[in-house]
Amino acid sequence: MPVFPPIHGPRAAFGDLRAFLRQRSREQVIGATMAILVTIIILILFFVDSKINTEPPATIIYVEDYPTNRTDAEIIADQKRNQAELERRKAESRRKFQEIQNQLGME
Repeated sequence: MPVFPPIHGPRAAFGDLRAFLRQRSREQVIGATMAILVTIIILILFFVDSKINTEPPATIIYVEDYPTNRTDAEIIADQKRNQAELERRKAESRRKFQEIQNQLGME
């Protein structure tokens, strides 16, 4: 003996729902309609929100192209120049954090 009655298709299910709602008062039908409507709106918002800002932005990586006939002196000079630029950026970052620390009175 099956627990649930057999459903023969969507038309039968909607027909059962319609017959059930005909036996209810107007307030119950309005309440059920509002509950279904709010649920559908929430589900739509979840589906729409899942498509927004899900992919990280593309990152552009710039690569410096060096000639094949560079000498060791040129390579060392480039490394020193790059190291000096890195140190300058770190010093600037330290200075900015020090200013923020002084403004907030942190020690």
